Amino acid sequence: MDWPALWLSLQLGALTVVFLLPIAIVVGRWLAVTRIRGRSALEAATALPLVLPPTVLGFYLLVAFGQEGWAGELWRRLFGDSLVFTFEGLLLASLIVNIPFAVQPTQRAFEAIAPELREAAASCGMSWWRMFWRIELPLAWPGILTAMVLTFAHTLGEFGVVLMVGGNIPGETRTIAIAIYDRVQAFDDLGAARMSAVLLLISLVAIALSYGLTQRIGRRHG
Repeated sequence: MDWPALWLSLQLGALTVVFLLPIAIVVGRWLAVTRIRGRSALEAATALPLVLPPTVLGFYLLVAFGQEGWAGELWRRLFGDSLVFTFEGLLLASLIVNIPFAVQPTQRAFEAIAPELREAAASCGMSWWRMFWRIELPLAWPGILTAMVLTFAHTLGEFGVVLMVGGNIPGETRTIAIAIYDRVQAFDDLGAARMSAVLLLISLVAIALSYGLTQRIGRRHG
């Protein structure tokens, strides 16, 4: 069992959720309540990582994060270090890859809130922030929880983009998915099976907890 690779994957998944979730809440709510021309194009842009092959997305990110890419150059000027083949670059790539997994469930949750509730809250003089915090966020919480679980689970299993942007550096960018691939390449089927079973168990537990909490929240607001 490659414990450093598993620990790195768990760190990557947790940080991806922490950094991406606030963005997903803002973007998801805005897409849910905004009626502007071009909204469908914006929704298509957030869903693009779902349909792009991981190698294609990984290639574009590798170019952008490289020494001659705009993101890589900006990062080098700010921090004096390269962005590719580092954990920081891996995290940025993970944030981009997981946009649809975080935004879409959040957007659907805010869309399910009846407009009459917002109108009633506004007519009572409730501020936008208080309405969001006291009414919208509790009602949208099951969708937000789903976004958290999907983002975390997808990060653990991501392979193509991780390999192209981060490479395979032990203790730095080697995730559990890459470690499984290495064991298969080395004909270590038993080692690959053990790591795959651990990854399967973690994903199953995360999804089960999500369903259980969602049902509990639903009964509380029912």
